[in-house]
Amino acid sequence: MYGTASGAGHAPNRGNEMAQRKISPWLKQVLELGPTLAFFLVYLRIKDDSFLIAGTEYSGFILATLIFIPILLVSMGALWALTGALSRMQVFTAFMVIFFGGLTAWFNDERFFMMKTTIVYGLFAAILATGLALGRSWLEWVMGEALPMRHEGWMLLTRRLIAMFAGLAVANEIVWRTQTEELWVKIETFAFPAALFLFLWLQIASLQRYMIEPEK
Repeated sequence: MYGTASGAGHAPNRGNEMAQRKISPWLKQVLELGPTLAFFLVYLRIKDDSFLIAGTEYSGFILATLIFIPILLVSMGALWALTGALSRMQVFTAFMVIFFGGLTAWFNDERFFMMKTTIVYGLFAAILATGLALGRSWLEWVMGEALPMRHEGWMLLTRRLIAMFAGLAVANEIVWRTQTEELWVKIETFAFPAALFLFLWLQIASLQRYMIEPEK
């Protein structure tokens, strides 16, 4: 049952990869990471200011959030125009940013945008856990073409990534509820992505015995 579902899931991935146009890795990184860095820099510049817009006073954090949304959309549009593809994770994350950014501005309350990170990580953990409950690794379905690995390796990585996403969700709740706004912005911009990158790097190194060598 799993093999059939996995094979069916991989077929569209191969087609998408063939259709996707290659661009410079540096340009891709700029388009993917640039909006977050732009938000951070704008926030640092205006964090202590307040702005009167249409009779409502907004903090620097909320204005930085409103500036971040169009920058993100332009960046994603450029990435799609150049490569012809966007990942499901990119689309989902953009939707969450727009939705919670809108709530933040509508209610004039920065807590909505801070909670967004908890919900995103929590949903990722829940989605992967649902796959495990069905005896599948949806991570393998998404990344199997790019990282050939035996099924048991994908199941192990999925379990570990569920724990990591859940841990990041809890950590975000602790940080935004107990620490300053500025510290949360710094952790959200740098610490969480760095922790996730380091975690994935360590997992790939520790799962080498499950890797499938490409045919020569």
